[in-house]
Amino acid sequence: MVSSEARKEPAAIVPDTVVMKFGGTSVASPDDLKRAARRIVAARERGQSVVAVLSARGKTTDELVAMAYEISDAPVARELDMLLSTGERQSCALCAMAIADMGYEAISLTGSQAGIVTDSSHTKARILDVQADRIRAALSSGQIVLVAGFQGVSTDSNDVTTLGRGGSDTTAVALAAALGAGVCEIYTDVAGVFTADPRIVPDARKLELLSFEEMLEMSASGAGVLQLRSVEYGRNHDVRIHCRSSFDDAPGTLVLPESETLERPFVTAVTHSENEARVTLAGIADEPGVAGRIFTALADANVDVDMIIQNEPVSTDHGADLSFTIERGDLAAATSALERTDLATPILTDDRIGKVSVIGAGMRSHPGVARDVFNALGELGINIQMISTSPIKISCVIAVDRVADAVRGLHDAFGLDRDEVLAEDPHGSAHHPRVRA
Repeated sequence: MVSSEARKEPAAIVPDTVVMKFGGTSVASPDDLKRAARRIVAARERGQSVVAVLSARGKTTDELVAMAYEISDAPVARELDMLLSTGERQSCALCAMAIADMGYEAISLTGSQAGIVTDSSHTKARILDVQADRIRAALSSGQIVLVAGFQGVSTDSNDVTTLGRGGSDTTAVALAAALGAGVCEIYTDVAGVFTADPRIVPDARKLELLSFEEMLEMSASGAGVLQLRSVEYGRNHDVRIHCRSSFDDAPGTLVLPESETLERPFVTAVTHSENEARVTLAGIADEPGVAGRIFTALADANVDVDMIIQNEPVSTDHGADLSFTIERGDLAAATSALERTDLATPILTDDRIGKVSVIGAGMRSHPGVARDVFNALGELGINIQMISTSPIKISCVIAVDRVADAVRGLHDAFGLDRDEVLAEDPHGSAHHPRVRA
């Protein structure tokens, strides 16, 4: 699990303060941006103090990254952050203009101006503190505050930093925690969090409630609706998150402490990722300290590792085999870091793998979920290459070209298209409706 952002005692909740975050698709076109501005103004007209966090518009971040690589094959990370941070600033300034045309005063702030203080890890910085005095002053004067998401300022160098893809979610949750907002609303191009990706499973259901633990596992396993670190920050600082559509007023999915979600279905959702790669070190020395050197090198290269499997040597003449999975985009950095170690062992890679996961808080008290997962994949002729579990998750690494089949098969096997989720019959292998989602 990714380590948590800095913990603080939660601020006193102020129900009339709301933090609203709008993703790139929600501000992509002039009409989209004006729609977001109208939603912000509507909240202000209801008497709420409003802080809105905006992402870069549409594909702006992708275009900025491409621009950097047109100039350099290896852009300097500090300068890349300077470049990428401009996308969110454009969104905020334009939205402030739209709000002014509606008769309200708004002020746009960079991450630094808003008091987002981070460590110095360029392109993947972590929030250390939120010094929100300027935001509070602006709210007290009746202004609407627009904050550029995805960015902050390094505490030791005063350089601009960015928080990684999806970092605007974390900006919004961190501000909600600092301001004691009653809720952090995450507006996106989907209606909420679903039992599976609706692009793969058309009859996937929108979930009304999720626990932080379930949402953490879903985000870590490929669900792209909420960034992992934003959910982690929300859990640590007790910030309720409401994920909802930018394009209608229907309620979305509330992410809450587990104590507020009551009894949960034993399987809540199926998630997937096609952005995976596996690294295998064959024949490493079976002795203390080797794994420590390997994963220290990866950590120093800022590479997050997911699944890890090590096989014991079959004999004293053979070394151990160590395999782990990472994001595909980190493969070059991981290989380079390992090549710089003193490990004289082949480094084998595979970037044609994917991951499918079954997640549910009720799995803790319902045995047999693993059996049903493996049987369902077996019936589809899908070979499992690696397995990872937690108390509420089972993840399987499979061939990337079978991921969609696996998602559909598991969603059907656990009856997730129905309002009544199937729970296991303790007296046999049959299933019957028992826990209502």
